[in-house]
Amino acid sequence: MPSTALKHIFNELQYELTNKLAEGGMGLVYEALQKGTGGFRKVVAIKLIREEYSAIPEFQKNFIGEARLVADLIHTNIVQTYHLGQIGGQYFMTMEFVRGVNLEQFIDRHSELGRPVPIDMAVFIASRVCRGLSYAHNKRDSEGRLLGIVHRDVNPKNVMLAIEGDVKLTDFGIAKALDLMYNEEGKVIPGKDEYLSPEGASYAVTDGRSDLFSLAIVLTEILLGKNIFRGATRLESRRSILTMPIPDFPALRADIDPKLDTILQKALQRDRDKRYQSAFELLTDLELYLYSDRYGPTNEKLAVYLAEVFPPQPPGSRPAVPPPLLPRVSSLDSQR
Repeated sequence: MPSTALKHIFNELQYELTNKLAEGGMGLVYEALQKGTGGFRKVVAIKLIREEYSAIPEFQKNFIGEARLVADLIHTNIVQTYHLGQIGGQYFMTMEFVRGVNLEQFIDRHSELGRPVPIDMAVFIASRVCRGLSYAHNKRDSEGRLLGIVHRDVNPKNVMLAIEGDVKLTDFGIAKALDLMYNEEGKVIPGKDEYLSPEGASYAVTDGRSDLFSLAIVLTEILLGKNIFRGATRLESRRSILTMPIPDFPALRADIDPKLDTILQKALQRDRDKRYQSAFELLTDLELYLYSDRYGPTNEKLAVYLAEVFPPQPPGSRPAVPPPLLPRVSSLDSQR
């Protein structure tokens, strides 16, 4: 639970902190009730830097940069940010609250049940993330300049599955864009090692195609229940991304058909000039796979499926659905 002092501070801004959702070395995320005139109530998430880090210009700049970047990313497949503020020496963001689970929890739940994620559900989730990436990659500023956004941290913890069936990408904390980059490429590797693109793993400059390689890793993990590149150490993971032969996926799971394997093989091309050249191109192939010859999955179907794998539990029993989570408090926590 939030401390009494912290609750008092936010009460002054008409926010009632109700539940801690996540905590990292440098920040926290709370569920909160935003109050307004006439009995207005809205559940939101509040992400804040700890007070001791709010005073460090480097972290202030990154936190403010993330908020400014995502403020205009208004898309059904991206978690929305509503407000950036400062109170009591702490910077905070008010964000969309997603009631559901993150993709890592979804994958882990299937491991617990001993069952694979259905092919169509796996591809559908990846296609919705791809929609969000396509929007972000093509976002322009008010002057029409392409922002050149690259998320750089696409992984299962940063994908939210709402109980209504919406799929939302979040945590642009280490994204780069026009006039914004927290860590300088060529010196620091951004993101989690086992989800890096080959260019990311080799300290090269990245573009939107890097996110597509990372998304392809995520899709294979949903399908197989494991990250094919994860090694015993961070170095081993990066080495696998750079050198490990890309497997024949139907040999690893029999119901992965040649059409889907072709998409995966192209998305995992190490030479980015041979990879999908845009998120829209990958999205088109994923949706053709899902819908060209059948009635494919929808948000509503995903909602029904989530209720099946995370069923309501009797009072007093251990809940099947984990507490609603936002992913890591801040990607600052994962800087190498």
